[in-house]
Amino acid sequence: MTPRALITGIGGQDGSYLAELLLAKGYEVHGMVRGSVSETFQRLEGIRDRVVLHSGDLLDQGSLENVLRTSEPAEIYHLAGTSFVAASWLEPVLVAELTAVGTARMLEAIRQAAPDTRFYQASSSEMFGLAEEVPQRESTPFRPRSPYGAAKCYGHFVTVNYRDGYGLFAASGILYNHESPRRPLEFVTRKVTHAAAAIKLGVQEELLLGNLEAERDWGYAKDYVEAMWLMLQQPEPDDFVIATGELHSVRDLVRIAFAHVGLDPEDHVRTDPRFLRPTDMANLVGDGSKARDQLGWRQTTSFEELVRLMVDADLELLERSAPQQATD
Repeated sequence: MTPRALITGIGGQDGSYLAELLLAKGYEVHGMVRGSVSETFQRLEGIRDRVVLHSGDLLDQGSLENVLRTSEPAEIYHLAGTSFVAASWLEPVLVAELTAVGTARMLEAIRQAAPDTRFYQASSSEMFGLAEEVPQRESTPFRPRSPYGAAKCYGHFVTVNYRDGYGLFAASGILYNHESPRRPLEFVTRKVTHAAAAIKLGVQEELLLGNLEAERDWGYAKDYVEAMWLMLQQPEPDDFVIATGELHSVRDLVRIAFAHVGLDPEDHVRTDPRFLRPTDMANLVGDGSKARDQLGWRQTTSFEELVRLMVDADLELLERSAPQQATD
């Protein structure tokens, strides 16, 4: 029997990579989107005709139950919600509704309409915030430093409560920053790699950034969705930190990206206070040993390889769009 999976947020970075992974494993893939199912989703290019889309809204409990009854999934990967941390300071109530309460609505929909479904919750390293220990592991207390992190904490704990209270197969992946060419341009990794490519091609002159000394544990999204799938193949649900265990600064990111195209960042990169966060995290680096031991998960792409492949993808993107721009 062909396994069937539902991905909320299928049009995003993680959702699109996960959809490709599941299709390669022989799944029938369904996706939940907010809005029209006939909309063209750029990240699903190449697989759009192989996935079934359903319209659903994390603000509407009834729509979620309808999606579950229609799609009848064996596995649900809950990736929908806000993903840009800085923006959560601008719309904290909306972030709470989508990322926190939206997860509770999804779990309640599962309890009502599909209690035998296996559920994956996209938790986040942002929950650790001002971390009490380095590196962070599954037992490290949460101390979020943003509305996004606080909302993710609620989503994480309500998942645990539905697992313990109702016996749902509900697992959480506490994923550290994971990037790819499919990241939106407002994320610092993509902002840097796109700028390096654009400056190299002469279509941009400088790059404005915030704190160059900010450090993150950065991995490759394509590696990380494999961990999501592995969590739902286990005999019992559990929570797992997914991380590289390595810290790199924004300055490291800039150096590798600009060196890859033969540029000196000193000539093009400037700091701008507008891009500083109201609060930031220090020493946010994960201990992924539990995932390695129990899931057998390993990262396959180094930080340097990730940055270079993102720069190459942005070079290709800009070169493809150049003829179109010239005719506009």
